[in-house]
Amino acid sequence: MSSVPPPHDAAADDGARAPVPWDLSVVVAHLDVSDAEDVLRSLSGRLLDAGAVDLDFPEALRIREQQYPTGLPTPIPTAIPHADPEHVLTPGLAIASLARPVPFGEMGGSGGTVDVRLVVMPLLTDARAHLTALQRLMGLLRDRSAVEDLLAAADDDELAERASSRLAGGTVDPGPTTNGTESNGTESNGTESNGTEMDGTETDGTEGESA
Repeated sequence: MSSVPPPHDAAADDGARAPVPWDLSVVVAHLDVSDAEDVLRSLSGRLLDAGAVDLDFPEALRIREQQYPTGLPTPIPTAIPHADPEHVLTPGLAIASLARPVPFGEMGGSGGTVDVRLVVMPLLTDARAHLTALQRLMGLLRDRSAVEDLLAAADDDELAERASSRLAGGTVDPGPTTNGTESNGTESNGTESNGTEMDGTETDGTEGESA
């Protein structure tokens, strides 16, 4: 006697595949600071005030940026500083446009710096849950016109509105693929993309290996 399989729940599948969206925890337009450590202090202080991170977050963020610089030589240079998930209380995203370019160490250990105009700080408790959102974020940072649009925001509210729109509607650029299994020379199996890890999940230039 054969059993009839239960009806397929397409809606449940769609929900499982849907990207976890970013909540904007802190947004600052034209942040006026003198160096990268000032950027980190300013954003981490605001995140503490918002209750999004624990008391150890600012120091963990500073040490991690020293050990693993996050400046990206994107068409308009950007940086994606972050701390380990254990210091994050509420997942989200902090974003700041800078009043003037600020040097950040270049990701990858070259020893050089990039003059950053936009800082985006992912707050992750589970990088795998945010994989699609992380890929979309990295695609946005590679898009000159998108970053120019964010930098042109006149104030915090306008920057938040533009960032939310871009993150919700932006498309992911996965790079060239081969046989459907590789992206930019790195295997893409649902946990890897473009070769750099963030908390055990590789996603396009964001390193998150614990020291």
